[in-house]
Parts: sequence; C-alpha cells; structure tokens
Amino acid sequence: MHARIVRGAVRSAALATAVTGTLTWAPTATAQPAEPTPSAFTALPETPAPDAGSVAITKTDPAGDPLAGASFLLLDTPGQEVGRGKTDARGKLTFPDLAPGVYRLKETSSGSPLHDVVADQDVIVTPGATAHLTITDPFKAAQVVLKAKDDKTGKLLPGSTVNIGSGDKTLLTLTTGPKGTASGELPVSSRKTEFWVKQIKAPEGYDLYKPSKTFTAGPGAPVTVTVTNAKTATTPKPDPSGTSTDNPTATPSAPGDKPSEGGSGESKPAPTGTSTPDADSPVPAADPGDDATPKVPAGSLAHTGAGATPWIVGGAGLLVAVGIGTVVATRRRTAAEPEHDDNGQTS
Repeated sequence: MHARIVRGAVRSAALATAVTGTLTWAPTATAQPAEPTPSAFTALPETPAPDAGSVAITKTDPAGDPLAGASFLLLDTPGQEVGRGKTDARGKLTFPDLAPGVYRLKETSSGSPLHDVVADQDVIVTPGATAHLTITDPFKAAQVVLKAKDDKTGKLLPGSTVNIGSGDKTLLTLTTGPKGTASGELPVSSRKTEFWVKQIKAPEGYDLYKPSKTFTAGPGAPVTVTVTNAKTATTPKPDPSGTSTDNPTATPSAPGDKPSEGGSGESKPAPTGTSTPDADSPVPAADPGDDATPKVPAGSLAHTGAGATPWIVGGAGLLVAVGIGTVVATRRRTAAEPEHDDNGQTS
C-alpha cells in the first residue's frame, strides 16, 4: 500500500519536472470530495409583486336592456393592446389580472344595427380592485328628408325653413335648397319616437303653414316630412290716374233733353218713338232766301263734326247756281228789248 503511494508521488514529480523544468511538490489527489466553500454574499428575498386589478363592463341600451355582442379593446398607456373581448348575453365583459395604472377603453362595435358606439374613455386600475363601468350605447340617428310643396301643383319650393323637435326641445332646423328639399340626422331616444315639425319661414310668395305636424321615426330609419304652402293672395294695384275702367257709363238723358253745347261731341241716345236721320240720307235743297244752315228736325239730335259738311257744301252750291241763272236771264232780257233814242223812237 505504501509502496503504491510512493510510486505515485515519484511519477507526479517526474511529470512536473518535464513540464516546467523545476521540481515542485504537488499534492496527491484523493478520492474524498472537497468541502464546499462558503459564499461571501447572501441572496436577498424577492419583493412581492403588487396586487393586480381588473375592469368589469356592463353594456346596455338607452332603455336599460343588456346588449350582447359589443366588442371592446383595452390599451395600456403606451398604446399596446392588453385585452379584447365581447359582451355576453347579460351584456357583461371582464378584463382580469391588470397591473395598476391608466388604460384606454375603445368600443369597436355595438353588436346591434340600431345602436351606435360610444367615444373612447380612460379607465384607472388600482391594486386589488375592480373598476366597474356601465356603458350605454345610443340609438342610431334617423335620416330625415324635408320637402316643401305648392298645395295646388305639388311643385317643390325652395326657401322653406322648419324646426323639428320632441316634447319642448328643438332638435333640428332645416331649410329647403334650390331643389325644394333638405336632409339631416335626427337623434332618437327609443325604438319609436314621436316628433313635431313647425314651419318658421315660408317660401317667397307663399303663406306660412302655421299648424304643427307630427310624425314618428325609428333608429337609423329614413323618414320623409312634407310641408305644403298656399300662394299669397294678390290684390289689384290702384290706378294712378284715379279712374277705373269698371265704372258704369253715364246715364242716358231723358227724352226731350237738348244736347249741351261745347260737349265732347258724343251724341246721346234718341228718345223712344223718334228716329234719328241717317248722315248719308239726302237732304232737301234750301231756298235761296232761307238760311244756309240746315235746320234740325224737332225731337232729333243735332249733327256735329263731319256729318254737317255735306249740307253746307250743297247749300253753297245751290246758291251759286241760282245766282248764275239770275244773271243769265237778266242779260237775255236786256238784249231782247229794242233801244230807244232820246225822242222815244225805236232804233
């Protein structure tokens, strides 16, 4: 046993001499395990993590009924997604195991064709607590089309302004454009809401439609509202000259009245039972000694203007003819008589 130990020590010394060229003493390896060296540092116990929080959502409509199928997205402060999900049949959704902090909640879908989504909102999560949120989705607005028409022809009229409201509140004001129509979104509060419409300005040339009309509209549904107007009655403008063509003509004069002198030249109707001479009928010739002016038969109207001209011309011609005849006859008689001299004898 000891001999083996000695031989092993000699071999080790020879090996060390061959490597370094110097004889050094190296300890002999033993089969016994080495004792662990105690560490100079002691590990600190881990700090326990803060308690996690959560967010619980309850989704309803304006009537308080739960809405299922609404989709939500939860983002942390840097904008990273930390959770997403949909509400169940009771309108519930929970985001668990959230570190305390501020989160951003986004509704991506209402899950209903009648409801709209809400705006984004911030949620604060505290250690070991649950943030409860009740979210109410509004109904989608109704699409309203306004038309203004002529009550007789049905023609669409521009320039009609109306107020539309519910209860004592005005919710929308519309004015028809050049095509006689206008459109807008009308907020609704239930599945079937009643509204009123009142015209506050009539189209030009039309009377104001004073009564209020009522109609109903549902969420997201189109509805048409029509207001009719009657034309404003027009009154005739006064005649600037002060005369009117509708005034009756002058009353005919009584029988036997004489025509007034210096009148307008219009003849008055002849009295009943008398006849008025025609201007074209022949006029009897007047004697040379008579007045040249023709006499007006009793009970008839005097002729004025162009009707008296033929009478005057005829009378003058007659007088000239009579005068010429007289001169000719006198000359003939003078020529036929014998001439007498101073003694009374015929020559």
